[in-house]
Amino acid sequence: GSTGFGQAALESLAGNAGTQDVLDVVAATRAAIDTGAIDPERVGICGGSHGGFLAAHLSGQHPDLFKVASMRNPCINIASMVTATDIPDWCYVETLGIGQYEWDNFRAPSKEENDKMWDNSPIAHLENVKAPTLVALGMKDRRVPPSQGLEYFHSLRAKSLPTKLLVYEDCDHAIDRVVSEADFWINTKQWFDKHL
Repeated sequence: GSTGFGQAALESLAGNAGTQDVLDVVAATRAAIDTGAIDPERVGICGGSHGGFLAAHLSGQHPDLFKVASMRNPCINIASMVTATDIPDWCYVETLGIGQYEWDNFRAPSKEENDKMWDNSPIAHLENVKAPTLVALGMKDRRVPPSQGLEYFHSLRAKSLPTKLLVYEDCDHAIDRVVSEADFWINTKQWFDKHL
């Protein structure tokens, strides 16, 4: 799905989010480990937005590879996000494929579409997660509603996993106010130091 590999590669992610992108990251991670420069027992994952979606997926689908996670405004449950986001098209296209979203005629997903959205979501792999997880939320985010990260935080805490929630009341999707961004990165460094 990267723009660096051309339009066809970019469009290939549509309908395959949560699988193709996850396999790409796993392949890159294993290649880095194979160089001998990385300790395979000290691999963490960090990402925001779709990167947070990936971090959560990777924690659930490859729990023995990724030992710790940090995520900003992660998409966790596409089925519950689709009617609460300013990008419902992303929810449809990334899970159902190109041509599956009617730009001029929004409608709630059907039961079958909702099931596919759930299946393509990190929350579907929650039972496998082992990684201590840091979740950061911009409470003014309209792209990925804060309820997404809260759902993950509460679900991980219910599993008695080490988890920490950072809340930035005045931030939106980017969490890019100087103080907030610095706080996030300092907390991420401390979280990785503690759990790796």
